Amino acid sequence: MTDALLHAQGLAKTFEGRRGLFQPASRIQAVADVDIVLARGAALGIVGESGCGKSTLARLLLRLIPPSAGTIRFDGQDITALEEHAMRPLRRRMQLIHQNPSAALDPRLSAEDAVAEPLRIHGVASGRALRDRVAALLAEVGLPSAFLHRFPHELSGGQKQRVCIARALALQPELLVLDEPTSALDVSVQAQILDVLEELRARRGLAYLFISHNLAVVRQVCERVAVMYLGRVVEEGTAAAVLGAPRHPYTRALLGSVPRLGARGMAPAAAGEPPNPAAPPQGCAFHPRCAIAVDACRSSIPPLLAVGDGHHVRCPLSL
Repeated sequence: MTDALLHAQGLAKTFEGRRGLFQPASRIQAVADVDIVLARGAALGIVGESGCGKSTLARLLLRLIPPSAGTIRFDGQDITALEEHAMRPLRRRMQLIHQNPSAALDPRLSAEDAVAEPLRIHGVASGRALRDRVAALLAEVGLPSAFLHRFPHELSGGQKQRVCIARALALQPELLVLDEPTSALDVSVQAQILDVLEELRARRGLAYLFISHNLAVVRQVCERVAVMYLGRVVEEGTAAAVLGAPRHPYTRALLGSVPRLGARGMAPAAAGEPPNPAAPPQGCAFHPRCAIAVDACRSSIPPLLAVGDGHHVRCPLSL
C-alpha cells in the first residue's frame, strides 16, 4: 500500500523454553498470522485481554524483537531482517511510550536530561541549542521551564508521562507506539494526557499504534481497531463498526464486560479464563468460551472474512 507508513503481513512470534531439565521444550505462539496496515497520520487501536499478544505485537512492529515469520515494511522499506546498524536511522522515526512512566524514567536524570538524552545520542543538538530544544519539547506537552530540573520523584504520574512523551517526540518521529499509556494514571489525568496526545497528532501528523484494554479510550483516539485473542486478530475495522456493531462473539463479550452504571452490557462477558497459550485448543481458540460454537469451530482455525467495507471477522457464524 503506497499510503501505508507501517505494513505487516503474516506476522508471527513463537517463544521457546524449558520448564525443567528433563521436561520437553514448551512453545508459546504469542502472535500468529497478523496483518497490520497503519496509514500516515492515522491511529489504530489494538485491544484484547491481558496476555493476548498486544505488547508482543508492538515490539515486533518496532523490531525490538525479531519475528518468527512474516514481513514488516516501514515507509515501503522491508525491515524484517535488518541488522541493528541499519535499523538505527529508522529508530528516530518510530518511538515507544511505555505503560509505566515511573519505570521508564531514570531516577538519576532530571526532566531536562531525560528529554535531552536521545538528542545527544543521535548527535542532533548540543549546548544552548540543545537546552532550548528540550525546553520547547517540554512546553509542547504542557510542562513549563520550572520543571526542567525536577527529578522523577518530584513529579506526579501525569507529569512523568508528559516527560516520556516529550522524550519520544525529541527525534521528530512519524510513528508512536503507545503501550497502555494512560492505564497507570488517575482517571482525570488520563483525560489530560489523551488531550495532549490528540493535539500532538493533529499538529505533527503522527501515526499512532495505540495498545489498550480501555475500549472507551480506543474509541476516542482511534479511527480503526483490531481485536486480538490468543495471538490472532479476530475482528478488525473502523472503530464505529467494531465497537458500535461488533460481529465476533469475543468482541461482543469484551464490550459486554465493560461496567455501565444503571445498565447491563450489550452481551454477557466471556465465561471462564483464556486458555493456556502453551497448549491452545484446536480450531478457533475462543470456542471453549463461546456460547454459539459448533463442531466446525473445534476442528479448524477460521480465516478473516469480510463482513462489510473494511470490516473483517474471524468467525463464519457472524456472517
